[in-house]
Amino acid sequence: MPKIIGGSLHEHREQTRRRLFAALSALMTDRGFDVITLADVAAAAGIGRTAVYNHFPDKESLLVGLITDETERYVETLERSLADVEDPTEQLSAYVRAQARLKRVYHLAPGPDLRALLSPATQQRVRAHVVLVERVLRRILTEGIASGAFPEQDVDTTVPLVNACLSSRRVPDGGPARDAAVEATVTFVLRAVGARVPVGV
Repeated sequence: MPKIIGGSLHEHREQTRRRLFAALSALMTDRGFDVITLADVAAAAGIGRTAVYNHFPDKESLLVGLITDETERYVETLERSLADVEDPTEQLSAYVRAQARLKRVYHLAPGPDLRALLSPATQQRVRAHVVLVERVLRRILTEGIASGAFPEQDVDTTVPLVNACLSSRRVPDGGPARDAAVEATVTFVLRAVGARVPVGV
């Protein structure tokens, strides 16, 4: 009988999943997803290899679980940060800052691009979670256009263009150079959507 982590079976399952997510995330900072095995993840998490299959049937399912978990947590944090911001330009600026500061960009992990490694079905599952983030941007733009803060434009075209800009570049890891790069990105996106850029920016 495996040892139960936490005070209940539910808590045990949650803590085990967290350990697996943390292990996969750490491994992906050093290696490509293509060379990581479930045995590697189990060893890094301190969990029996066969126990992993009680939670995820394969490596792709584990990756989707990790991305789902991180995306949902990120969107919750992003929504809380926007809750008290009424001005659409300030909302868009906050969205861009949050996206630009993200450390984890899965297709930039070491090794081959993840999109070339995942099955079409898994790519579709990952894409569903990208939509959660896009939904926030879509709402900001739609409300900004309605209020006159942004000029009329095709939101279906603008959303992927903005996110492509944010996901295709990396900012420095820290210090003044990082802050400057983030703020330059904010200014670029505001100008791209036709927002009024604050004086001095």
